[in-house]
Amino acid sequence: MASSSCHRYLSVTPLFSTKLHFSSPRRTSLPVNRRSISVSATMASPTKKVLIPVAHGTEPFEAVVMIDVLRRGGADVTVASVENQVGVDACHGIKIVADTLLSDVTGSVFDLIMLPGGLPGGETLKNCKPLENMVKKQDTDGGLNAAICCAPALALGTWGLLEGKKATCYPVFMEKLGATCATAVESRVEIDGRIVTSRGPGTTMEFSVTLVEQLFGKEKAAEVSAPLVMRPNPGDEYTITELNQTKWSYDSSPQILVPIADGSEEMEAVAIIDVLRRAKANVVVAALGNSLEVVASRKVKLVADVLLDEAEKNSYDLIVLPGGLGGAEAFASSEKLVNMLKKQAESNKPYGAICASPALVFEPHGLLKGKKATAFPAMCNKLSDKSHIEHRVLVDGNLITSRGPGTSLEFALGIVEKFYGREKGLQLAKATLV
Repeated sequence: MASSSCHRYLSVTPLFSTKLHFSSPRRTSLPVNRRSISVSATMASPTKKVLIPVAHGTEPFEAVVMIDVLRRGGADVTVASVENQVGVDACHGIKIVADTLLSDVTGSVFDLIMLPGGLPGGETLKNCKPLENMVKKQDTDGGLNAAICCAPALALGTWGLLEGKKATCYPVFMEKLGATCATAVESRVEIDGRIVTSRGPGTTMEFSVTLVEQLFGKEKAAEVSAPLVMRPNPGDEYTITELNQTKWSYDSSPQILVPIADGSEEMEAVAIIDVLRRAKANVVVAALGNSLEVVASRKVKLVADVLLDEAEKNSYDLIVLPGGLGGAEAFASSEKLVNMLKKQAESNKPYGAICASPALVFEPHGLLKGKKATAFPAMCNKLSDKSHIEHRVLVDGNLITSRGPGTSLEFALGIVEKFYGREKGLQLAKATLV
């Protein structure tokens, strides 16, 4: 139900803007620079606490990127479920386990409260009175509040926090945003005073790095963003590089296996699952080991659909691996998974990997023999053929590889394009604001 609710609004061509925008402050009589405020605050209080509430129907890519990037920045991030259980069923059938219940942290003080979007998750956040009270107190006390996708309009706007402020949101909510007495703008990320807003899945990484800068300063933001392999021209049409073009076929719907393990990169895993399920592919998320719950590289807890032992019984049109150092090492050590990948390659069926996995899984097991591939920049020295490593998404016949978290949406769209065609890929790129 959550997934279908999301699809009602995530198929609309967005308005576009590629600039980070700072609006002039309205709640102070002094023309001070907001960036210097955030830096000096960092000097006074080095530990920064961040609250990210989640609900059934939360947009999982937005939530996971926010958690991952802020934790990379050194923030103490608490993921709190507003439901009566820590496990939430996010959009597109993705299951996330929160750290705690919101009811357990309502008396806590945070430096930043960040609201993800998604439907019906955004409505649930809006209707959560304890969360509303926390966000309003945060605003009154001069703390940072941030929201993305539908949440600026549904939550911050409805609660009266955007009156007289410039803000942005998911395109189809712009009219509603304007009705809250906010000035609706089309920036990918908008900063007005102590409120930061953004548009949707494809702007979440920019949004999150901006908030790292607000909390910790420019130097930390640059340090965090460098290994993400972010898009140099966000908002431009995505591209893939293809060699030895072959048709990727399927019967009624592509059957896709996404293995995950402790230490898998959560942004990459969720991007792949999220986008491919939007395309209506049948995606099976399989956990290595004996538990469906895995703890990803930045401690996000994801719940798989099945164990790999069960998934092994079926055949797939594509097996695709997320990265993450610990996860890639677990994949490489799994005889069962490696054998599945070898059979896939020998049958000339598609297989793929991103980030560390091409170098740590495919290369040592001979799965890149005669193939061009790319990988996470720091891992490319492990590839025997480095001739095409600079490409963000590279397809060579039945193999697709990519570089890191910042290329994961493009990677997933490349898979969509190979199965469904360029038009479908572009449609989903517009819907997700890539």
